[in-house]
Amino acid sequence: MGRIASLVALAGGAALLAAASLTTVSVVLRWLTSQPVKGDFELVSIGSGLAVLGFLAWGTHKGSNILVDSFTTWLPARVNAALDAFWSLVWAAAALLIAERMARGALDTLASGTRTIGLLALPYWWAVGIGALCFALTGLAAILVVPRLLKAN
Repeated sequence: MGRIASLVALAGGAALLAAASLTTVSVVLRWLTSQPVKGDFELVSIGSGLAVLGFLAWGTHKGSNILVDSFTTWLPARVNAALDAFWSLVWAAAALLIAERMARGALDTLASGTRTIGLLALPYWWAVGIGALCFALTGLAAILVVPRLLKAN
């Protein structure tokens, strides 16, 4: 899981770097020629969204999510580990539900031929499908982290 999550996070980082580079090029072109890169908003929004989704599984696997434990710090370590495991399972259920809904959305978007609203009018079923895969991987990572949480203490 760690390798797959890491590779997906690297792909997310590459998508974010591409979106940032496209933004930079578009701004420079707008400054030099008064014309941005055609469809820059569409491409940057898809790339940024996919970048964020690419990081979810890695963050879940590494346990680098935001944790709020201000109400449980006084509890024994085993109880805190059990609570963390419980919430990891809740996160897994939520991520897998979102993955299933996004997969259906990708199929519906493909069937209807829905496209971005903008200059390029890109089909975006594939981006929704990649998002579904990212959420499915995140759900799996959340399930696989539970035994590690329970063994920690």
